Amino acid sequence: MRWLTGVIDNDFQIEYCRIDLAKTNYAILDSFKLITDPNINQLQEIFAKYCKHKQFISVEPMWDAEFIWDHNDVFGYYDNTKLVAWSVVTKYNKDVVYAVQFAWDYADPKLGLGMASLKSECAYYKSQGYKYYYLGEAHKYKQDLEGFEILNGYL
Repeated sequence: MRWLTGVIDNDFQIEYCRIDLAKTNYAILDSFKLITDPNINQLQEIFAKYCKHKQFISVEPMWDAEFIWDHNDVFGYYDNTKLVAWSVVTKYNKDVVYAVQFAWDYADPKLGLGMASLKSECAYYKSQGYKYYYLGEAHKYKQDLEGFEILNGYL
């Protein structure tokens, strides 16, 4: 529910989604790397460029701690040796991971890292034995991913 000028709006609904990794057949990108010692300033700079490029009206911040928590993975995507994009993914248990945030500097849009990063992460987590990759809100562009499922109140 959300509040609109003091009135509760019960019509506000968001669908959430996940990927059933058993139903995917993706490969890990060559430009993909697990970052074990993240440069937080560099990651925050890429996030700022991403938000500016996307012209977001409101942005939930990425807290510095999210890049170093033990239960989060940070993946980097590189153009040659330059870090140009990253993802933060939370590992909830041995079966489930959750996409926290993706950011890309968009210096070279031809790299097509948005969907490519999701596919690469699906391949990585499938290879690590995970069953589901939760993606948050079920935006239309996610529906083309293999193993895509709308959540019906179950985990």
